[in-house]
Amino acid sequence: MPLPPPPPIETPRLCVRPVAEADLAGLMAVNGDDLVTRHLPYATWQSMADAQAWYQRMAGLQAAGNTLQFVIAARETGAVVGSCLLFNFNEPSARAELGYVLGRAHWRQGLAREAISALLDAAFGPMALRRIEAEVSPLNQPSLRLVHALGFTREGLLRRRWVSKGEERDVEIHGLLRDEWPVPRR
Repeated sequence: MPLPPPPPIETPRLCVRPVAEADLAGLMAVNGDDLVTRHLPYATWQSMADAQAWYQRMAGLQAAGNTLQFVIAARETGAVVGSCLLFNFNEPSARAELGYVLGRAHWRQGLAREAISALLDAAFGPMALRRIEAEVSPLNQPSLRLVHALGFTREGLLRRRWVSKGEERDVEIHGLLRDEWPVPRR
């Protein structure tokens, strides 16, 4: 059975909704920034051809039922500010991995926490997931702060897990269980 998609999720400032081809120009601005993608396990997009190839790959993964790709858009304007996804869905374990990226112009505004919190509400609620995992580069301090603020627990270091941009990279694995969510708000 495929990972069941939630309806678009609205927060005070954002809408987390399934990605559409019309979002690619906005996502190009996010994923075409070397500073944004420096700690992520994929190459910085160089052109709209890269964006199209990504979109086709995501469509295939979603059709297979183990990935849901979302865009994070400003609620008032609809402008794309980033994206997030649940992937590597394992139905017997009710488990999936979490990924996210936010455009540099939107850093340090609490938008990633707002979007991912809403997605976790849906994942542990109507989507009935039991566990969410996140792999984060130890060099990506803002992302580590985000997963810790969301209640994830560091479960270990995966040595040389990713090969990205020609380099072997360690990642930390973090996990969050349904009964640990929602994390008490600080």
